[in-house]
Amino acid sequence: MADGTLPPTRSGLYADPRPDWLALREEAVLDPARLIVDPHHHLWDRGGQRYLVDDITSDIASGHNVIATVYVEARSMYRAKGPEAFRPVGEIEFANGTAAMSASGGYGPAAVCAGIVGHVNLLLGDDARPVLEAEISAAQGRLRGIRHSSAWDSDPDVAHMYATRPERLLLDWTFRKGFAHLAPLGLSYDAWLFHPQIGELTHLARAFPETRIVLDHCGGPAGTGRYANRRQEIFTTWKASIREIAKCPNVAVKLGGLAMCLLGYDFHERPIPPSSEELAAAWRPYVETCIEAFGPQRAMFESNFPPDKGQCSYQVIFNAFKRISASMTEAEKNALFSGTATNVYRLKLDRG
Repeated sequence: MADGTLPPTRSGLYADPRPDWLALREEAVLDPARLIVDPHHHLWDRGGQRYLVDDITSDIASGHNVIATVYVEARSMYRAKGPEAFRPVGEIEFANGTAAMSASGGYGPAAVCAGIVGHVNLLLGDDARPVLEAEISAAQGRLRGIRHSSAWDSDPDVAHMYATRPERLLLDWTFRKGFAHLAPLGLSYDAWLFHPQIGELTHLARAFPETRIVLDHCGGPAGTGRYANRRQEIFTTWKASIREIAKCPNVAVKLGGLAMCLLGYDFHERPIPPSSEELAAAWRPYVETCIEAFGPQRAMFESNFPPDKGQCSYQVIFNAFKRISASMTEAEKNALFSGTATNVYRLKLDRG
């Protein structure tokens, strides 16, 4: 930063967005007619940080042709009272209310929260089912999946707020009893983890081949804490894991989450925000590896806003994705920017 101080971080995993700093970098939108379905963003109002419907629609209005979004759980707006297991239903009510606000047409043309990925504690085992059913009801047809994050690392400088989460969650027998209820209810599973855990997710995917699984944020390649200054070594390990899990036909991948601090780049500490060219150069090896392994029909670009907003604007992040995919065919681009997300999350979009 220009004054020599570091930007604040909310979780240690990502930097807080700074509108004044982000405004220092403005770009012309590339390929502005390209249809985009953003399959991963959050909304919240907590701890002095606010990102709600007017914030996401303001970012969308920066120029890219975003026609719909998918809301992903963020422990936001849980119910303050009632049984503990059912408190996450409040987040579904909140996201569905935001979708209704968007559907009014008063917040721009994009269908915000057209799909919703909620949270249910799958460690409830069979008792997770009534909570899943309550969330399906609360979403009024918009619930598409569940995320129960398994991110964990022995180094607290990597894990941060996930340091106290259970180790090897995806292999837990009780967790899998809860997980077994997803497919019968027509729900997918979003997986947020760090790259050493990809093998555990591969084991889960093979045990439940009928359940659609979405690997978030390119599988969480880490470059901080004990992984710092080991980028090529970590990349080689991560790449092997990505290639192995891509053999599971029930797994898709989200291309993004790379503007969090986890990857180990210092873009958020620079006097001026990075350009889309700089981001494309840094992220290309990860994104291209995922596309090569999964294919465009099982890969989708995501904003992961507001966490990724700590290093770049919405305008710049999608420009970076467009630069990375510039040499691909129209069919491949259509899949990566909208088709895969629409199919995986079974979105019914009104193009009229």
